[in-house]
Amino acid sequence: MSQFSAEAEAELQSLLRQLLKSIKDRISGAPSIECAEEILLHLEETDKNFHNYEFVKYLRQYVESSLGAVIEEETESCARGEGYAVGSVQDTLVHAVTRKTRESGEYKQMMQTLKNTMMVVVESLINKFEEDQLRKEEMHRESQHQQSNSHYTDNCSDSDSSFNQSYAFIKQEQLQVLAEKLDPSRPKEVRWEALQALCCAPPSDVLSCESWSGLRRNLSAALADPDPDLSDKVLRFFAKTFSCSPLNVTREIYTSLAKSLESDFLYHKLSLPTGSAGIDVNRQDITRLLKQMRLMNDFQKEVTTFWIRHPEKYMEEIIESTFSLLSLHPEHGLETQGSEKALKPMHLIALLDIKATWFKKWMHGYYSRTVVFRLLERKYKSLIVAALQQCIHYYDSCDPVRDETAEVIHSMEHQHIGTAQRTLYTTKELEYMYFVHSLCVLGRLLMYTNGRKLFPITVWKRKDPVSLTDLVVILISIMYQHPKPPHSDSSHADTLSPTTLVMELLRTLGDRTECAVECLYQTPVIETLLAPIITLLKGKQAKLNSPETTLIHIADTLARIATTERGLSLFLYERNLVSGEGEGISAAHVIVQFTQRLLAKELPLLRNAETSYGVSGAFIFVCRQMYNTCEGLQVLRPYGLHECIAAAWKKTSSLSERVPTPVPGAIPSTSSQELQNVVVWEETLLDNLLNFAATPKGLLLLQQTGAINECVTYMFSRFTKKLQVSRCEKFGYGVMVTQVAATAPGVVALHSSGFVQALVVEIWSVLECGREDVRVVHPKSTPMDPIDRSCLKSFLSLVNLLSSPHAVWELLGQQPLPNKAEYNLREMPTSVTDLIDRLIAVNSDVKIHSLFNYEQSHTFGLRLLSVMCCNLDSLLLLESQYNISDMLLQCQKDNITDPSSGEGDFIIDGLSVERNHILVRISVIGGPSERRLPLRVLQKGTDPYPWPMFSSYPLPKYYILNLPKTTRCKQDCEISAFLASTKNTEKDGSWMDTCRRQYCKVMTTKSNIVSGNVLADLLEKAVSHLSALPSERFFPPTDYIASGSGIKTGSLSSVDQLGIQASLRYGRHLNLLRDNSEQDLCLLMKHCQELLSQQRAKLTSELYTLQGAYPGHDWFASTVFLIMAGDMERALRLLLHLSTLLTSAFLWPARLHGSVHLPMEIAQSSIHPVYSCTTHYVEMLLKTEVPLVFSAFRMSGFTPSQMCVQWLGQCFWNYLDWSEICHYVSTCVVMGPDYQVYMCVAVLKHLQQDILQHTQTQDLQVFLKEEPIQGFRVSNYLEFMEGLERSYRTMVLTDMNNISQRVS
Repeated sequence: MSQFSAEAEAELQSLLRQLLKSIKDRISGAPSIECAEEILLHLEETDKNFHNYEFVKYLRQYVESSLGAVIEEETESCARGEGYAVGSVQDTLVHAVTRKTRESGEYKQMMQTLKNTMMVVVESLINKFEEDQLRKEEMHRESQHQQSNSHYTDNCSDSDSSFNQSYAFIKQEQLQVLAEKLDPSRPKEVRWEALQALCCAPPSDVLSCESWSGLRRNLSAALADPDPDLSDKVLRFFAKTFSCSPLNVTREIYTSLAKSLESDFLYHKLSLPTGSAGIDVNRQDITRLLKQMRLMNDFQKEVTTFWIRHPEKYMEEIIESTFSLLSLHPEHGLETQGSEKALKPMHLIALLDIKATWFKKWMHGYYSRTVVFRLLERKYKSLIVAALQQCIHYYDSCDPVRDETAEVIHSMEHQHIGTAQRTLYTTKELEYMYFVHSLCVLGRLLMYTNGRKLFPITVWKRKDPVSLTDLVVILISIMYQHPKPPHSDSSHADTLSPTTLVMELLRTLGDRTECAVECLYQTPVIETLLAPIITLLKGKQAKLNSPETTLIHIADTLARIATTERGLSLFLYERNLVSGEGEGISAAHVIVQFTQRLLAKELPLLRNAETSYGVSGAFIFVCRQMYNTCEGLQVLRPYGLHECIAAAWKKTSSLSERVPTPVPGAIPSTSSQELQNVVVWEETLLDNLLNFAATPKGLLLLQQTGAINECVTYMFSRFTKKLQVSRCEKFGYGVMVTQVAATAPGVVALHSSGFVQALVVEIWSVLECGREDVRVVHPKSTPMDPIDRSCLKSFLSLVNLLSSPHAVWELLGQQPLPNKAEYNLREMPTSVTDLIDRLIAVNSDVKIHSLFNYEQSHTFGLRLLSVMCCNLDSLLLLESQYNISDMLLQCQKDNITDPSSGEGDFIIDGLSVERNHILVRISVIGGPSERRLPLRVLQKGTDPYPWPMFSSYPLPKYYILNLPKTTRCKQDCEISAFLASTKNTEKDGSWMDTCRRQYCKVMTTKSNIVSGNVLADLLEKAVSHLSALPSERFFPPTDYIASGSGIKTGSLSSVDQLGIQASLRYGRHLNLLRDNSEQDLCLLMKHCQELLSQQRAKLTSELYTLQGAYPGHDWFASTVFLIMAGDMERALRLLLHLSTLLTSAFLWPARLHGSVHLPMEIAQSSIHPVYSCTTHYVEMLLKTEVPLVFSAFRMSGFTPSQMCVQWLGQCFWNYLDWSEICHYVSTCVVMGPDYQVYMCVAVLKHLQQDILQHTQTQDLQVFLKEEPIQGFRVSNYLEFMEGLERSYRTMVLTDMNNISQRVS
């Protein structure tokens, strides 16, 4: 394609003209030619539609046809290495092919041909442009000449534009003469000529003349004249005025027009004929009124754009004249059935603007809305009364059996006034238009507080005033009565149907909190919405003309109500909404029962498959808005809805396997279409099952259905497409992914779905792969933060994924690092192990050289390691498998000024600072006042990094804070005296109550007393007393005998050994242990493992966490050992007694690991009650008691349950000081296991300000995991926790007592 043909040039010219027209606004707005050229040069960067222009497509096709063969040949040549040498890293294959192509002869020939052709095309366009300009100027001169020498030919309508028409100046005397000529007594010809001359005068001159009042009367008379020539000429004058005059002028014209119309309606008293007869818009009097109303309506819709620039009185005059006209109605309201009804202005305005666009625009701005409400309230409330009366009249007269409304809707949506259109409108059609207009007006009023204040309203034939609730009930009833749309037009939008209009209104009200509270969250409204459902549940026929459509609309409305806090509370707890057989039940119970019946296909009316899918899906979605919250799941859980949905999914899944592979071009048969519907239904069920994972308890229910893998795979498919969770969700899948990753089966499902691999690849791409091949053209900005903004989101996603020790165990357990001898630069990691190997364990030159951005990528890995090591169980796994501390120490040793000799100063850089921080963090255990962590930033001054670095143990003492020596002697206090005074407590049932009172009293006055021997005695006495009471023993007592040589000779895992060493360091640091305590602690751990192994169920599972004993360290046993000051026998005795109490199930995580005391399916899931029960109620209480914190977690994509599992799993080690850890244990033992929930809520309440701040900085999860809990004291929040106990103990403790039962 070396040369362009004449046809090609013509086409190119047309395409270029089209391009220039498309960007005309951009070019014309340029201040200079140079700016216009810049706009064209950078059009591809600034115009998102650039590649959609036909001119650009044509050029691309031309280039491909001219150079395609050359590019292919050069690509093959370069790929084979012929004539291609790599000059630099950036001299890629693309650059080589591009360079060779541009040097080819074909390229030069193409460019020359294109240049010559474009010059011809552009020159031709310029010539045509000049010819067009000359022709336009000549035509303009001719038109001016004709206008100055002849009269107008008046055949145009009132809405024609007058911007291109000229005016002649006119004197006051001439206007006086014209006013006299317009007198109704003058002949028609004289009046017509006067009007013709008036149209040539400037409207401002006419309105400012002294004779305007008389002229106005005469114009009104001419407007009402039966002669269409005169009235049309007046309308032309009015239209000219509207189009080119300021508001102070046009308001006079508008009010004149409104008063004239008002007089017309009052004088003529037109009526609507009865029967099938209608109004013919070609009838002379109707035509005249319609033209005037149309001009008014056009002005009403346009005036809102500029009336704010003028005094309010002008706007008020326009609004008042409009309301005065539209409020005209017969004195006695609507006439009796059978008599003729009056034709009102509202009928015609509804015919012209059926959806009341004018009123919506007037209500949009506060400036005009205030005036509208003031006038409606003071003078024109009758306008609202009439609109309300019309809606009630439509409801009363609507016959659900006959389908007349459907015919009216169909005709109105397909026919309009105008040439070659229908001209006859029946009375029913006009009445229906009036109803639609009234409904739109009322809907707009209900959106605003002052509009709702107009209610209740007294209407004709109603004893009681109509309230807001009454109106909404009436509208919902109208929706029920609307007949089914004609089958022949099933694809039509049906936008004017009552159902569509009512649903639009209900959605609008539901989206606004105040509107929803006053209009929707009312008992009669909920009862009306649920009435058809209750009828169907009773096996009766609901009075619905189109049951399937109506039920879907009901479900949509219920779902919108359930998405809000107030609406959800109304559904769950308001028990007088629906009267059951014996007592009132809540709406939630009705909805879930109906949903179960739908899934079981027990409703005869909805047994059709396609219909059943739509209705069932809609009602499951309503339930989903409830069960994806903790409080909603609490109410719905007894119904086992998860099992119903799972059963439906399994049945549907077997059917979907029969779906044939679609063949391109083939017309799908009816059966294949049905199977496609089955596939969609299967995805709907999976989607709804997946949403159980929004809460900890729900995730356990999901796991029990056996569909967790399929649900997570479905979630991953939507997550990769960045799809919204649902139309009611504001956030994505972040929270759900975090919730799923907190459990072993969840993280395994994430791994098998490909989510983990996709996340790892995404992180690697951001860190190590550029945005494009050519960095020189668009260089990437140098990162200023340790975690660059470009990879922050990926970093937080990885932190969320690896937050739980279960995730670390499943993804890293027994997985060695590759540690390859060579790494390909194009080799990408695909697992978390690979990522650790490439970004964290960078312990060789090979790994360093394999990274393009070594410092940034390694910093990313070290920051990730720092967050992971905050979880002590994750730290022990990493240390036992990968020797993390040795690797970091070696890197520090290599980072000195003279590494060859092993001597010299440490080189202080970003990586050495990060390593030093991690080494201190993993080597020292302690709360906020027990250890000192080095900062990661340099200080100003002579010593930028005052924290000592080290490359070998022991740790510098600078990081270990000196603590006062703990006294173990008996302290003289009330609680000690109480414990000493009560020797035999086994048979004293009231002893525990007294003990609790004494404990609360001491904690609130002198909490520091509850430590040392006092604490040990208190725990020992309380646990001994509780374990002796049959009512308090939750687990059967064990026959374990703490003796035997086998225990002493047994071995401990490397994780346990590391945990013991950490516990001993902490105990010695606290001055609680002697130097020879190691053997005792090892013996205690062996006893605990033996005790728990005797109660472990025989499980067959592929989960790493269930392959033997508890995979982490028993931090609770270590805590008890420290409380008992290293007394092994005393600690073991306490643990043995505690193991019979419910408290041990939650306070001691290892206690129920794979235990026989749990139902087999729950033990098999490895989901601990601390997660499924404790953290579930933490989230529930948090939403009610500390809502800002709950919302902050939702926004950050993190969950309170993740953090609480970490805190509780390691007994708050590293987060609280030792004294507060002791108080946590004692409070849960003495006050009850439910205090574990209240403790977590209290901690999160204490951290509220920090949580809100770090939510804004997008590092909430990093802050919570890395930072200790500063300033928290259990004693300060004990009163708060007692308040939570009074409100929630019954619910929380009941569920805790049910952990040994099968979940439902």
